[in-house]
Order: sequence, then C-alpha cells, then structure tokens
Amino acid sequence: MNNDRSVSAVVWVLVVGGVLGLWLWLAPYFWTNVLWGVRSALFVLVPLAVLAVVVIGLAVLDEERGWSGAGCLATLIGIGGLAALGFWAFGYHSYAQARDYASSVHVVDQQVPELGQRAPFPVAQAQARPNLGDAPGDLVNGTYQPQHDEFTSLVERRGWFSGYQVALTQNIPLTGRGTGRTCEFAAEADRRIGGWWWHNLGRLIGSQQRGVLYDAADVYGYCDGDTPKVVVPLVRQVGWLVVTERPAGVAVYDGKTGAVTFQDTAKGLPGNSYPLSLAKAQRESTHALGGFWDWVWNRAGWDTDEDETNSANNAEFALPTKDNRTVYTTLLTGRGSATSISALSTVTTEAQGTELAPLTVHRLNPSWVSPGAIDSRIKADYQDLPNWQNYKVLEVAPISGDRWVASIGNDQNLLYRVQGTGNLQGDQATCLYRADNSLIRCGSVADQNGNSVGTEYGTGQPDAGIPTDLGQLTDQQLADLQRRVSEEIGRRLTGTG
Repeated sequence: MNNDRSVSAVVWVLVVGGVLGLWLWLAPYFWTNVLWGVRSALFVLVPLAVLAVVVIGLAVLDEERGWSGAGCLATLIGIGGLAALGFWAFGYHSYAQARDYASSVHVVDQQVPELGQRAPFPVAQAQARPNLGDAPGDLVNGTYQPQHDEFTSLVERRGWFSGYQVALTQNIPLTGRGTGRTCEFAAEADRRIGGWWWHNLGRLIGSQQRGVLYDAADVYGYCDGDTPKVVVPLVRQVGWLVVTERPAGVAVYDGKTGAVTFQDTAKGLPGNSYPLSLAKAQRESTHALGGFWDWVWNRAGWDTDEDETNSANNAEFALPTKDNRTVYTTLLTGRGSATSISALSTVTTEAQGTELAPLTVHRLNPSWVSPGAIDSRIKADYQDLPNWQNYKVLEVAPISGDRWVASIGNDQNLLYRVQGTGNLQGDQATCLYRADNSLIRCGSVADQNGNSVGTEYGTGQPDAGIPTDLGQLTDQQLADLQRRVSEEIGRRLTGTG
C-alpha cells in the first residue's frame, strides 16, 4: 500500500514537473516577466521569510518545549523585525538602488562640449500627423535621430491581432515646415510591442533571448531605405536584494521579413539605442550622491526644471556634438527653491555594451537663469515682431555650456530662432536669427535710435515712424494708430486740442 502511494507521488511529481517545464519552455516571455517580478520583490520577500522562520521557530519552542521567555522573545523580534523591514523596504532600499546607479555619475567643472541644433521636439510631434499622408493607424514612439537629423515615429496598425502599419521619417528644418516619408511593414511582419498573442514582438524577442526585457517607451523605428526597422533597446537585471538594470544590447525587427536579430552595440544603427529609461534613472540617481539623510531630506543632487517653457520636453534632449557623438542632455536645477540652471548632464545615446554608460554632470559657472526667465526676456526683446500675439517660445535647449537656443513660432510652423547667453548678460544676451541662420539683430529696439519704450517702438513724435504702406503695421500698431487719430479728431472738434 505504501509502495503504491510512493509510486503515485513520484508520478504526480513527474507530471507536474513536466507540465511546468513544458510551460517554461513554451512561454519564455511570460516566465521572464514572472521571474523579473519575483527578483524585484526579493528585497521584501527574503527578509520577511527569515523573520517569519525565526518568530515561528521561537513560538514553537515556547509551545512544545516550554522554553521560558521564547514566546516573549518571538513577539519582540517580530515587532522589531517588522519595523526594521519597513525602514528597509520603504526607505533605505530605494536609496541603495539610487546609489548603484550613481556609481556611473561623474560631477565635473568642465564645459559641456559644443552641441548641435535641432527643431523643437513638440513641433515634430505636431507636424507628424499632417506629414503622415493617408496611412491609417495610430502614432507611437516618436524620437529624434541626431545622426541623420531626422525625427521618426512608428504607426500601429489598428486591430487586436496586428502589428505596425508604417514607420514615419521627418526632416524638420530649424524654421518653417518639414517634410515626411513613410515605409510600410509587410504582411509577414505582423508583430508590435504590446501586441496580442503571436502578434507580440516581446514574445518573439523572449523566445530567442531569455532573461532580458525592455521599456516600451525606449522602442523606436526608422526607415532603412524602403524597409522599416524597429529597434528595441534591451535591459537585464543585476543584484538580488538591491536589483537594478543594465543594458543588454538591442533587438532589431525587420519590417519586411518579420525576423529579429540581436547585437551588443549600436554599430550600424541610427537613433537612440541606449535605453532612455536607464539614462533617466542615472540622472535621477544624483539625489543619492550625498548620504542617506541628505537623500531623505532632498539635500543632494539636481532636478529638472519645471518651467512651462519646456513642459512638453524638459529632459534628455538628444543632441549631436561637434566630435560626431550624440548625447542625451538635460538642464538641471538645484533642489529646493532654486530655479536657475546650475548644471547640465550628458550621457551617450548609443548602446556600447552591457554596462551603464558614464553620465557626466557639468557644473555651470556662472549659472544660467531659468528657462522661464529666458522666455520672458525673449518676449520683451522681440515683441515688435509682426503678429507676436500668435506666437510662443518653443523649447529652450543648450548648445554649449554658456549658450542656448530657442524657437519662435507655433506648433506647426517655426519662424525665428533666438540664441543667447545662459545668464542673459553681455552684448549678445539674446540674438534673433532668420531661417537661413542670418542675424536680424541682438536685443530690443526699445529705447534705441530714438525709439520709445513700449510696444509702439515709434520715435516719440506724433507723425514720425508711420509707414506710408499701412500693411507694414502690426495689428497692435494699427489699432494704436487708429486710437491716436480718433483722439486727435475729438480734440479738434471740441476745440480742446
């Protein structure tokens, strides 16, 4: 009888083990997500399991063997252990994770390398829809590729069991409208990130390379001639009680054949193949550059600026450098009430291996004023531009350690570029440029060459400065002229003039 039970138990173990093994083999993507979740939770599960074993063990000793004080000790250890676990789980663990990422951060007083210019990212997003033509689908995952000065987006095909429709490539000039072209995915390439069942690109990647995952926001596409490609920057986990992520190469999905290939570096790939999510984690880890209590009380590191000027895109500007590299660049402010830009961070946009890329924080001396202050100065200096009330300042981005560039226009059209100094000092604190990069002027015309202070910018004489062609006047100038004429007529009719 006992032998039959033993045989049955062994059979059940083999059956269950076989089913689990088959499931593990057939569903690598599912199990990768499960194992990632379990590993990420070990910092709580392991201490909790140890605490439970100790407390239960002491309680058993007190119950069965009558060890004096074991039950009281179990209670004390349980209460103290839970308090320590709370401190670890909800406080120190996050600090320890940030410290791990901060190991890649270097703070220097050296100047940021000279950076290239690009059109504001919000403008590229706004122009993507009209540049898409008649391609049906939904825009996702827009990115800038400094190597080719192009903005790219993926378009998802509508439907539950479908992949991508097209990849959109845009060339957006520094001023004016841009142009776009698309390359279409073949019927065989019917997978996408987040797709259903066999249309899920993540499942295809997981079946060929286990143990790695990705952040959907890091994924981007581009057109390799007429062939669309989807680039998926991959990450892996390191550590056990303090689990963080590291680069794990990239997966490249071919939009014609539906095949996926893997490579460790960005060789041959345009775009931002170094995970943006890791660059963000490294930047935020500057909060842990001080001690634990500095981290608790927000006394260390830098934050991004929160001014409305850059609210659509205030971190990780993908910009080219003069030495043919590309970097994520972010304007940083000190923590607390400070709004001045006191540092710039840079980290490569190109996957280079399986370790964190160095992130450099360049301290600025002197510090810059805030993007909001730059916005206000631009409006004060150039409010005489025709139809200024219909324009706004778009995206203040760095071009060096002491200079910035911004655009004037609206979400669909860029009309002017403005460059200036970070501290808004000097003869070229702000300078206005045309589309061809030719200089219009530096600074305001108010109180210059006889111009009055205010929005009229006349010479202060009643009839001076009025052009023969009234079409040259802005709406505001024309309204002001009409007001002055009405007042003069009223004075003459009443004899008070």
